[in-house]
Amino acid sequence: MDAMEQVIELAKKAKAASYVLMNTSAELKNSGLKAVAASLDKNREAIIAGNKKDIMEGQSNGLTKAFLDRLALDDSRIDAMIKSLNDVIALPDPVGEITSRVKRPNGMEVIKMRMPLGVIGIIFESRPNVSVEASSLTLKSGNSVILRGGSDAINSNRCLGAIIRDALKSTGLPEDAVCVVQTTDREAVGRMLKLKEYIDVIIPRGGKGLVDFVSENSSIPVIYHDAGICHTYVDEKADLGMAVKVALNAKVQRPSTCNAMETLLVHSAIAEKFLPAMEKELMNAKVEIRADEASMKYLKSAKRVVDRDYYTEYNDLILNIKTVGSISEAISHINKYGSRHSDAIMTMDAAAAARFEKEVDSAAVFVNASTRLHDGFEFGLGAEMGISNQKLHVRGPMALKELTSEKYVVRGSGQVRG
Repeated sequence: MDAMEQVIELAKKAKAASYVLMNTSAELKNSGLKAVAASLDKNREAIIAGNKKDIMEGQSNGLTKAFLDRLALDDSRIDAMIKSLNDVIALPDPVGEITSRVKRPNGMEVIKMRMPLGVIGIIFESRPNVSVEASSLTLKSGNSVILRGGSDAINSNRCLGAIIRDALKSTGLPEDAVCVVQTTDREAVGRMLKLKEYIDVIIPRGGKGLVDFVSENSSIPVIYHDAGICHTYVDEKADLGMAVKVALNAKVQRPSTCNAMETLLVHSAIAEKFLPAMEKELMNAKVEIRADEASMKYLKSAKRVVDRDYYTEYNDLILNIKTVGSISEAISHINKYGSRHSDAIMTMDAAAAARFEKEVDSAAVFVNASTRLHDGFEFGLGAEMGISNQKLHVRGPMALKELTSEKYVVRGSGQVRG
């Protein structure tokens, strides 16, 4: 069987499993997730060994430090995967939830009920923990999943996929609820995107090139996790000590992530006092600063920023800094250069905060908090499939409820249309 036939066969199996999951109780789904968590804990050595192969190959292929960081698995990240499973177990099952109920004048009852989407295809790069997080969310929400990770993480993904499937089978759940595309052949992605008779939704999770390819070539509806060009604006009425702490966290806590800050906007009224203090912390963290002319007056180490830098998702210890004359200028900059992902304002002015909340066109806006908090775990949603910065179906973290849709159930007593 060639690679293309393998993908078709996986999709058929996933579709069959989705109809089983649609009618599976929350108790049985939770049992499956508990078994996966126990198996991950038991198979730590195998997981790390498989991941080590990917890391070594990545180093040989010249992958960047930031990319290797996203690829790496260790005990702490396995612990995080296990925690994500337990968090999802603790969440209520959304399947079958009644979201509205209306009695019509003719006596019929119109109900909206949450139901699984069906089969979800996940096409992702680098982070192998996505295999576990995606599987936990799709299983709990009654969906099957087809996982197609990047070639750089193939050993990790194969290992995790086998562990998950074996655990599900041991609890009486269909192992094909989680299918892993075994081939690294790029044509397999193109084939997946045309299997609309089996796959209901495609979610790409990776760089702009991947997202653009999927959105341009898919015959299946796409929920995409696009670039994370995130901003923090320090207002003239900010608590400057708090602003330094929050902005530093947004840039350096984990710069390879999509919700890390890429541009820092600073009100001109506080730039002279704020920027030297901010620069000191950024230099200690080995951040390269690229600044506009107005900001460079107060910075010793900055290079000159150019316009294309404002459109760049660095995923690295590089930061743009721009001085603005007003909150209006800050909002205009964010809405022009941002990717509608995560943007923050630092201010003690309630009116400025309210305006920022209303006018910044992003999936999440933060007031006096780090953009790094835009995350399913931090929002109390358990794990997440990714962060959607598009506007249809879902915006922000894609967790359990976001992996369902609502269907109408109409209950009558013989009503007909006149």
